[in-house]
Amino acid sequence: MNYKIILIKIGNRENTAIEVQKILTEFGCKIKTRLGLHNIEPDACSPLGLVILEVVADTKEINSLIKKLNAVKSVSAKYIKI
Repeated sequence: MNYKIILIKIGNRENTAIEVQKILTEFGCKIKTRLGLHNIEPDACSPLGLVILEVVADTKEINSLIKKLNAVKSVSAKYIKI
């Protein structure tokens, strides 16, 4: 069995999180598992975040999701199959 994983590095979370969430909602039926991580500093939340997705989509849908995420400033998305 292969896992289809998308890693999303989000910079400037306060300004990009809403746009990223809209994209993830658009593809919500294709997301099996979602895990969001960010560092918490003693006096503030980190502006950086990492989202890990396990998806159940075909290559065309995955490429569309990756393209939309990478179009958002301060966001970098990569697909791995493991």
